[in-house]
Amino acid sequence: MARCDQGYLCDVCGEEVENIRESDLYLRFVIGEMASKMLLAAPERHLRCNPVTAQFIEHPDFEPVVLEGDFDKRLFDPQYSQQRTELITRGWVRLQELFQLAQTVPLPEYPLPEFREQQRGV
Repeated sequence: MARCDQGYLCDVCGEEVENIRESDLYLRFVIGEMASKMLLAAPERHLRCNPVTAQFIEHPDFEPVVLEGDFDKRLFDPQYSQQRTELITRGWVRLQELFQLAQTVPLPEYPLPEFREQQRGV
């Protein structure tokens, strides 16, 4: 397959990140951690290839990720861990919505509502 025929390649496992539903890059954009202008320059990875982030997704449709070691969310301040869990889970749910809506949502509308204005100012 020609390089232009592939989507983003995961910088951890090297496999193609096939869609937005499993994209760590777009999750970071949706939750306000990345500006839209960085989407083409930043490395991509599968959500599961970034367990530091994936461990915060708590949803019945997402198989839990448990991380052992220094970045285990159970070692963080409980309030911070809960806030992070709520934000990242909301972001993951938004990715699922965007996937279902296919090409009907413009990029500036991808982020969660509280981050849309921030993205417009970038």
